Amino acid sequence: MTTGQIERRSTVSTAVGDVVRVLAGIAIPVGSLLYGLVATALLSLVLLGAVIPRAVGLKGPLDPLVGLVLSAAAWIALLDLYAQLSWLDLAVHLVATAVLTVLAYAVLVFLGALPSPGPLLDGLGGRPTRSVMDGLSRPRLGAVVTATALGALLALLWEVGEWAGTTFVDPAIDVGYLDTLGDLVAGGIGALAAGVLLVRGS
Repeated sequence: MTTGQIERRSTVSTAVGDVVRVLAGIAIPVGSLLYGLVATALLSLVLLGAVIPRAVGLKGPLDPLVGLVLSAAAWIALLDLYAQLSWLDLAVHLVATAVLTVLAYAVLVFLGALPSPGPLLDGLGGRPTRSVMDGLSRPRLGAVVTATALGALLALLWEVGEWAGTTFVDPAIDVGYLDTLGDLVAGGIGALAAGVLLVRGS
């Protein structure tokens, strides 16, 4: 693939990502009218998650994918589809945690807190590509472990958010021990998958 083809694909992905961001912004008042303040908060978080890839310069299909996955997760919750399809909760936790792990890792690379683990995040924030990792004997393993730990933390924070929601906002959120445990395991698997994806090609 030529440099021109890569740049065209990146431009198309950014444009699609911008459309996703606009739709995520429009979804806030729509969701608020239909579902109230819980939807306002949830869809605002989705918009934030959709804007961050643009802010840090995430290129390629990962840019729109973040917003699409987060939007789908939010609307699945608002439409109460989890109650109709029991497997959907675990699937969403797995995929959304994977996407959030990549996003969080990208932010840390952009801020200069971590070196890029592979081609997907090279060049974020004008940082050098993996020169910091040159002296390490197993940099890919370190990047996968870091991504998995980061994703596990995000999965834990998600569960704390669900607990706070059911305790202080709406008991209908209905979380329990088995639900939380299953969500954490699914999130951990998603985080591990994200770590493997990040080091591909390095």
